[in-house]
Amino acid sequence: MIYRVYVEKKQGVDNEARALLNEINGILGIADVTGVRLLNRYDVEHIDKELFDSCVTTVFSEPQTDDVYFEQPAHDGVVFAVEYLPGQF
Repeated sequence: MIYRVYVEKKQGVDNEARALLNEINGILGIADVTGVRLLNRYDVEHIDKELFDSCVTTVFSEPQTDDVYFEQPAHDGVVFAVEYLPGQF
């Protein structure tokens, strides 16, 4: 079974998302973009559910600074996805 989790920095500590928004507004000159959310998706296989559940808050996220979702969060607007090529990590 493949387990999936989405991790997003909480508002206020989402420095990478804010930096990306500044680049979109400043460097690209796209002033209509008013917000950016940056989520990391982790797909895990070959482990049992109990181990995955314990890894969510110890390996994939930090409870103090991250929000965790087990389904892709609802959103308005455009979505971009970036992923590594197979075999790369």
